[in-house]
Amino acid sequence: MRRFRILVVDDEERILNFLSTKLKASGYEVLTAGNGVTGLEQVQAQEPDLVVLDLLMPKMGGLDMLKQLRTFSPVPVIILTAKGADTDRIKGLQLGADDYLPKPFNPDELVARIEAIRRRLEPDERRKIPEVLELGNITVDFRKRNVLVNGQEKYLTRTEWLLLSQLINNAGRLMLYEELLTQVWGPEYRDDVQILRTWISRLRSKLESDPDNPLIRTVPKTGYIVDHPTT
Repeated sequence: MRRFRILVVDDEERILNFLSTKLKASGYEVLTAGNGVTGLEQVQAQEPDLVVLDLLMPKMGGLDMLKQLRTFSPVPVIILTAKGADTDRIKGLQLGADDYLPKPFNPDELVARIEAIRRRLEPDERRKIPEVLELGNITVDFRKRNVLVNGQEKYLTRTEWLLLSQLINNAGRLMLYEELLTQVWGPEYRDDVQILRTWISRLRSKLESDPDNPLIRTVPKTGYIVDHPTT
């Protein structure tokens, strides 16, 4: 079995070398790329398990790479943003990034965030997930990882699948912000409500067509709940 493979995309060679050394010492296989064009080529050729992506790069920046990446791959992405660059961070999350880390950052924190994503990608054999659920006009097939809305298939990323699974398998029960963040992203993210709101918004845009009859209901300042019966 090959090791968990990480692609680091950054135009600064010193950062590439530093992160390559740090991640290899943490037990990962590491690939590197100096811009978004090369990064896309590496994803297609090497199929990494996770991408660490800088946003400010020449030739093709991180946001452009991420936008193209999401047309063909759901690989988890951690974006590296300049400190205080909230607009780029939010844009990256909207385009499908799984997490973000502002520069300068503690490399141990990057490893912890990678581990959190890796844990949620691993199947949990202890959980018994129903094969097919009918939620109004939405059909969820967990066996095939398939969602239909009014008979039309909707593509979901890994993070969207995990978030939807948590909400549906706890239908009728209020899921607190901290609970969802811990279950989907890991305990390191229990206070990061912004990332949860962003991914809930992405799910709603794909699954909900009637704002007066939402699948996911917001309980202000508390959490989310799926009210529809799982029959």
